[in-house]
Amino acid sequence: MWRTKISRLARPASRPRALFSSRRWATSTTPHSTASDPAEVEALRCLEMGTSKLEEGDVSAAKQLYKRSTEIRRNASSLFNLGVTHYHLKEYDDAIESWKESIVLQPSSPDAHTNLASAYIMSPVARPDLALKHLHIAATLSPEDPEIAFNLAAVLEATGKLEEALEQYKRSKDHGVERAALHIRNVSAKILGQKMKEAEEAEKSSSS
Repeated sequence: MWRTKISRLARPASRPRALFSSRRWATSTTPHSTASDPAEVEALRCLEMGTSKLEEGDVSAAKQLYKRSTEIRRNASSLFNLGVTHYHLKEYDDAIESWKESIVLQPSSPDAHTNLASAYIMSPVARPDLALKHLHIAATLSPEDPEIAFNLAAVLEATGKLEEALEQYKRSKDHGVERAALHIRNVSAKILGQKMKEAEEAEKSSSS
C-alpha cells in the first residue's frame, strides 16, 4: 500500500531536468559549462539527446546517452537523469548510486533527495529509514512542495509515526494536494483508535 503511494515520488524534471514516474528532469547546463570546451559540448549534447529519448519513452536509449554523458563529464544533471532511467527500468541499486553521487555534487537538490527516497522504498529490500532521512532533507530544502510532504507522510504512516504523518498530510493538503484529505481522515481514525485502546488498557490495569 505504501509502495503504491510512494511510487509517485519519482518525478521527471520538466524538460531539461529527469526523474521518477520520475520527478522532473535535471537541468542540462552546469555552472562551469563553456561552449569552447569540446568535451563539455559533447556531454551536453548527449544529455539533451537523452532527455529527448526519455520524453519519447525510449528509456533504454536515454540511459545509454546519459551514461555516455557521465563518461565524458560527470555532473549532477547527467547523473540525476541516469538515475531516472535506472529507476524506470527497475534497476534500483543503480538508481540509488546515481542519485547519491548526484547529491554529492549538488546537495541542495530536493528532487534528487525525493527520488533517492523512492528508490529506497521500491528496492527489493526496502529501506524506509533511509527514505525518511532523504524525504526530511527534501522537505527542508523545499518546504512548500506538497508532493514531498505527501510522500513523507506516506512513509511516516507506514512506519507507525501517525502524529507526524498527520501533520505532513495536512501540509500537503494545505498546499493543494486534495487526495491528502482521505489520508487525513484515515490517519486521524487510526490515532483515535490507538488512544481508545490505550485508555481501555489503562482502565484494565487500574482495576486489576
